[in-house]
Amino acid sequence: KMSDNTAERVSLKDVNNYVFQRCLKAYYEAKDIVKGNVLEIGTGEGYGVKEIAPFVDKLTTIDQYVTDIDLTKFNNVEFVKMTVPALDFPDNTFDFVFSFQVIEHIEDDKEYLKEISRVLKPGGKFICTTPNIKTTLSRNPWHIREYKKQELKDLMLNYFSNVDARGFHGNEKVMKYYEKNKENVNKIMRFDIFNLQYRLPRKSLQWIYDYMNDRNRSKMHKQDNDLSASITVDDFYTQEVNDDSLDLFYIAQK
Repeated sequence: KMSDNTAERVSLKDVNNYVFQRCLKAYYEAKDIVKGNVLEIGTGEGYGVKEIAPFVDKLTTIDQYVTDIDLTKFNNVEFVKMTVPALDFPDNTFDFVFSFQVIEHIEDDKEYLKEISRVLKPGGKFICTTPNIKTTLSRNPWHIREYKKQELKDLMLNYFSNVDARGFHGNEKVMKYYEKNKENVNKIMRFDIFNLQYRLPRKSLQWIYDYMNDRNRSKMHKQDNDLSASITVDDFYTQEVNDDSLDLFYIAQK
């Protein structure tokens, strides 16, 4: 379960621009793929509704928190308050399901994937993004786990017939930001001499993570506002997944 006001709910503040654009990339990719009757898991700030609704017959979007989005602007969108992994829909309902940056928060990821497969029509597809643990800069205590590329593919193949495993990458500008960010995070982590980020309970680290994360992003924003502010969704691209992918972008077919 996610709390409302964490670093995990990305808003379009300047300091968050890099993360926001990286998240937006998933919706831009999905627009070209989805059609028909579609389910979004994790409404969040509502990017999915704005980006995807114009391209589908019907979009059902679910979240454990009530959304602030004005749904009257869309005649094909329904919001349902729901806590996953259980999906309160009949078998074989949806042509596509998508969930971006959600699976890492789900306690029972096996049940989650099983439920998604169940509500998909035969041949239907699940589109998923999640951080690549190989390029994560530190432990994120809001995440129950993160995945290596093969690990997520193997897990999905228990519930889907095939998985198209892609990854998001960044151009030189994105990687310059990433390396600067890495440098800052490594400076902070030097103080963690007992490796407490991996030894303490996840929940006890959440407030300090949010605080340091916010400070770091603000610092980078002050140091080089032009760099962080100039990053757009077009600075990210998709290719076959590898260990350098920033996010795993997987399309699994039932």
